[in-house]
Amino acid sequence: MITLSTTVIASSGRAIFSIFFLLSGLAKITRNKTMVEYAASKKVPFPHLGIALAMVVELVGGISILTGFYSYISACILIVYLIPVSFVFHNFRTAVGPEKQNQTVHFMKNTAIIGGRIILSLVR
Repeated sequence: MITLSTTVIASSGRAIFSIFFLLSGLAKITRNKTMVEYAASKKVPFPHLGIALAMVVELVGGISILTGFYSYISACILIVYLIPVSFVFHNFRTAVGPEKQNQTVHFMKNTAIIGGRIILSLVR
């Protein structure tokens, strides 16, 4: 049974979860030069295009999470997006020193988000 309290809780959860993607997408606008340079350092082909696509995926995905609009499709796209991002940008296996721990944390964060998106993709 869906009640007002479950609707409020679900809406709150969507808002909190969407913040990650919305802020990440906005950062690709406000810090575009830095993001493109970082992507280039990771040997991403066409880093300008890659960052632009990432920005669109994150902003549209964040809005979809927030509103619940096409959330199944959004969940699938974000899962497919986060898998290569995790391996390319958070390659903890080759990092050394404190950077290894930092990249491990980011990789595991993305893994947890992927798991959450899989669960959310089952809820329509």
